[in-house]
Amino acid sequence: MRHLDLQEYLRSGPLTLSLAERDLLSEALPSISITPVSGTVGAYSLTPSSTVGALEADDLSVLIQPKIGIPQLLSMASYAIGQVKFQSEEFEFPEEHALADVLALALVHHARMAFARGLLHGYRVEEEALHTVRGRIRFDEQMRRRFGIPLPVEVRYDDFTDDILANRLVKAAAYRLINIRLRSLKARIGMGWIAGMLDNVSLREFPPNDVPDVPFDRLNEHYKNVVELSRLVLRHSAFQSSRGTVRASGFLVNMNDLFQEFLTVALRETLGVSKRAFGEHGIPSLDESARLRLQPDLVWRDGSLCVFVGYAKYKNIADKAVPESDIYQMLAYVTALNLRGGMLIYAGEADTATHHIRNTDKTVEVVSLDISGTLDEILANVRGLGRKVMRLRQGTSPSPVAATASS
Repeated sequence: MRHLDLQEYLRSGPLTLSLAERDLLSEALPSISITPVSGTVGAYSLTPSSTVGALEADDLSVLIQPKIGIPQLLSMASYAIGQVKFQSEEFEFPEEHALADVLALALVHHARMAFARGLLHGYRVEEEALHTVRGRIRFDEQMRRRFGIPLPVEVRYDDFTDDILANRLVKAAAYRLINIRLRSLKARIGMGWIAGMLDNVSLREFPPNDVPDVPFDRLNEHYKNVVELSRLVLRHSAFQSSRGTVRASGFLVNMNDLFQEFLTVALRETLGVSKRAFGEHGIPSLDESARLRLQPDLVWRDGSLCVFVGYAKYKNIADKAVPESDIYQMLAYVTALNLRGGMLIYAGEADTATHHIRNTDKTVEVVSLDISGTLDEILANVRGLGRKVMRLRQGTSPSPVAATASS
């Protein structure tokens, strides 16, 4: 298998690719820009965009390292999914390890801690036909299916078992990582250990867009870290997913989506508002004929009023200059919502400023959020950002919005 090691937003040196490899890469990872090298035949420069992680397709293995540290990325992702405050140190492994390998090693670490008290068990309702009575007899089903025949008996009972959702999520995550062909031997051995520990647990598939939550209480709190890491794996990985004519498996994170999800959850907690009040909500269209739809990342509603609008931008701004198109986009939002100001929030470094739009009372505030430190440092930065959001909200004229927000 051929390995290609790349870095987010960084143009690679000349790489020789066969036509089959080039087409395969283009179909499996369309986020990578493939540019022919002048004066050569079959040599290309590859430039990944904001999608990072690992992917395997046929005999090609692609690794894309994030521009921020892997510990920061995984800490932010875990917080965005389940508000689990992993510290960066919990993901610190040798630098040569890829994103998926680090996540696998962290999963093993937290699985050992969770399983040390024994596998979590719970009651699950079972309905089946038995030759002995267990639990309650389902008389309606007995009459409908058996026509008066006494055995077997249709019963419903509670089974105390380790085949429960929490363990199923962990097992599914381990198998997803196993099928990525992890480069770390220690990580591969650890995945095998998890699979062996959960041998009696059903192996279920969880689509990335439908990974269920697990409610936690004092009885299963010790499982929270390993479950939330498993949910992270399942949300960002796909086993044997079809990409056109290509069959691929891997663990990929879109940093645009991650930054928006993290910022939404962190700001919501900082501002002390509910999911219903703050998030990505449907709002009125830009034009009166409702043909130009608007969907900003961050909308704060106070009842029927919109009191803040913002946009999370994870971009590669090498010279720190904010694209004018982003300013125009935010101006369209604040105009349509009849707000006096809106906020563009960039990950990393950007030229911060408050732009007062000529001949209007509108302002567009540009701020940056440093995500290069530990999770505690990043959350401290978000709290500072929250104070700016509050000041901007207090200087705006609330606008009624249609009740199209999802709860």
